[in-house]
Amino acid sequence: MDSTLIWDGWEPVVHSAVMVVCGFIALVLILRVSGPRTMAKMTPLDFIVAVTIGSAFGRTLTATSVPLAQTVLVLALLVGIQWVFAAARAKSRRVRALLDNPPVLLYYQGRIQDRALRSHRLLEEDVHTAARQSGKGSLEQVAAVILQQDGSLGVIGRDDLGDASSLLPYTGRADIHHNEG
Repeated sequence: MDSTLIWDGWEPVVHSAVMVVCGFIALVLILRVSGPRTMAKMTPLDFIVAVTIGSAFGRTLTATSVPLAQTVLVLALLVGIQWVFAAARAKSRRVRALLDNPPVLLYYQGRIQDRALRSHRLLEEDVHTAARQSGKGSLEQVAAVILQQDGSLGVIGRDDLGDASSLLPYTGRADIHHNEG
């Protein structure tokens, strides 16, 4: 049995300890400086950045050939890229269309949107579950259920619908209006 499987000396141990402590502090500082957008509910871009940061950080914790400066640079660049994309997304409708999953109306005023459910691989039961999780006992108390950009299901109660103007950005449908009765 190779003895390096159990002990390879103090150098890799010290390297790992330094990388964990310094890398963690650097990551916290980078995320703190980048603002709350980095930690908001995740869009697909945010998810990719989070996974990549985790992968890069994890690799540097165990690889003795990766120096601390390179680790900090990689983490800062990944958060910087996410920040640049978020800024571009805020300024450009085309960038938003490229990067975001648009919200989708799944249920509105008593009608399940079957095509939307199928295209997003959801079930009618998912709509009922969202209603229950929002404290509604039945769909009769629900005006709309929307698949949000982050993948969560948003529920708007009948009493909270108002003029339904909040649905326009989600659906792009100008034909949606709140009708009593």
